[in-house]
Amino acid sequence: MFKKILIANRGEIACRIMETARKLGVGTVAVYSDADAAAKHVALADEAVHIGPPQPAESYLRGDVIIAAAHATGAQAIHPGYGFLSENPDFVEQVEAAGLVFIGPSADAIRAMGLKDAAKVLMEKAGVPVVPGYHGENQDPAFLAEQADKIGYPVLIKAVAGGGGKGMRRVDDPADFADALASAQGEAATAFGNDACLIEKYILSPRHIEIQVFGDGTHAVHLFERDCSLQRRHQKVIEEAPAPGMTEEVRNAMGQAGVKAAEAIGYKGAGTVEFIVDGANGLRPDGFWFMEMNTRLQVEHPVTEEITGVDLVEWQLRVASGEGLPKQQGDLSINGHAFEARLYAEDVPKGFLPATGTLTHLKFPAGARADTGVRAGDTISPFYDPMIAKLTVHAATRSAALRMMSTSLAHTEVAGSVTNLAFLGALTRHDGFSVGDVDTGLIDRDLEALIAEPGPTLGDIGAAALCALDLLKPAGNGFTLWGGLNHFVTLTHAGESVDVVVTSHGADHHVIRVGDDEIEATRLRGQWKLGEDRGPRVAKSGSVVTVFAQSGLEFHVTNPLDRDVVGGAAAGVIEAPMPGLVKAVFAEAGQVVAQGDRLAILEAMKMEHSLEAARDGVVAEVLCAAGDQVEAGAPLVRLEEQEDAE
Repeated sequence: MFKKILIANRGEIACRIMETARKLGVGTVAVYSDADAAAKHVALADEAVHIGPPQPAESYLRGDVIIAAAHATGAQAIHPGYGFLSENPDFVEQVEAAGLVFIGPSADAIRAMGLKDAAKVLMEKAGVPVVPGYHGENQDPAFLAEQADKIGYPVLIKAVAGGGGKGMRRVDDPADFADALASAQGEAATAFGNDACLIEKYILSPRHIEIQVFGDGTHAVHLFERDCSLQRRHQKVIEEAPAPGMTEEVRNAMGQAGVKAAEAIGYKGAGTVEFIVDGANGLRPDGFWFMEMNTRLQVEHPVTEEITGVDLVEWQLRVASGEGLPKQQGDLSINGHAFEARLYAEDVPKGFLPATGTLTHLKFPAGARADTGVRAGDTISPFYDPMIAKLTVHAATRSAALRMMSTSLAHTEVAGSVTNLAFLGALTRHDGFSVGDVDTGLIDRDLEALIAEPGPTLGDIGAAALCALDLLKPAGNGFTLWGGLNHFVTLTHAGESVDVVVTSHGADHHVIRVGDDEIEATRLRGQWKLGEDRGPRVAKSGSVVTVFAQSGLEFHVTNPLDRDVVGGAAAGVIEAPMPGLVKAVFAEAGQVVAQGDRLAILEAMKMEHSLEAARDGVVAEVLCAAGDQVEAGAPLVRLEEQEDAE
């Protein structure tokens, strides 16, 4: 076993690897950028090395700097986590040339699975079922259109070097194929530097089921399946293991296909073979097809660990250090059911836009496993993925595990940034998901209901008012003449202001009035009640109060004399919705634009966001240029009414 390893990553996965390394007595070295100097993974490591500025290209993607850090600290091996350099075969070769061990597969194995078209050809030869389609080198648009006709619509255009949904387009009508292909190629060229695409049959009721595999370079085993069908914009949201509706016959067929895929490329370490599954008529041995192989540890690996009792990071370290597979296939079995939910700082009603902010309060329930790389007081940076935590639960049955997940989400407390917590909770209560009737289109079909945000209740407003007025604190020992003392506070939530009157009849009894409605707050033996409900769970930071009743309602304590300021899109100003890099500007002064026209592209948190005109008008000013780094709310383009410009 290694004495010391360097972890070439950050956030929750770096912390996760460190926990296992510490259990095995292995020393750890963290690397960090300027933005991460005070991060949790830096504090957890035995040693830490600064590697550059916040931009990943100048820090976490600098393989030479990371290898130098390993040598300087005496680390024997490098664990890449996931993302960044984890699937970069050139980095693997650099690590090995430097006399270090790469904790993961070989460069050849990564290259074999790196391009989707070549990987599918390889899998066909290995006897792994693949989706009908064209995966060849001819990229002539007319030729690809002919292939789409042969496959039969609908078809899916996919970038061969793709990932994360980039360079992917569904086409239902032959008349739309040319435009969709051009769009996919353009996005692929920007994201991957490779505009080549493949064409596949689009499965109408698709499920995304993946097999966890583990190899020693010669032989491989599988650790059963995970269902990752709950997705939005091709990004996984909630994963579970095992897959609902799975039979032993189908599980064995998929597992054997996964092992064939791993052994065909001499795979060493943890990997995931992803399958697209036709869920229209139940799971069948002939109803799944190879999509791709992720040659690294997956974000959702905890659900597999929970149902198998296996520490996959421990397996990685043992195999990479020269040990054999810790278990054979017959030694592995499934125990119970597990769910994982990905908690992000993102604005769900605004299209799941990544968000930033300082986490003024962070608390996870005792019954859930929380893999996180942040603590209360940490800042969600615009430079990296905005994940706050992965919450994982395990129970004897699927229904029990889903109830546990719903409860855990309801008792998770986050303040300081908008999150997808309410959205995750709504998913756990979705009728179809509750009974295991899932496919990759579920969220899009029911998106409006899933993102609906119920307004705050009278109890929520009351809890916020009591917290804002510091009336929830324990009563002091001194004498106070309460006698119907009135307190006034104005709260603002989601742009709506409300005036609240709180009449205190003692430290343990208050009456809260909003207009003609009122609710009583009473405290008995240290426990507050608002009306008939227990509560409140609240946190206060400066002038912001967060009530943890519906996953986190944020109220601003406002001065009633403040006047509203009209601006933003209503005033014709296109603002940056988050901090980021202006990737491109399409607007010019004097240009006539229509509502929905793309004016600029903002790159933030590994994603590109199109900024569109909110109404018809004329571009009065362009206030940014490509390459500018801007803050949230920065004005980028100003429009004026067309008649104003004449």
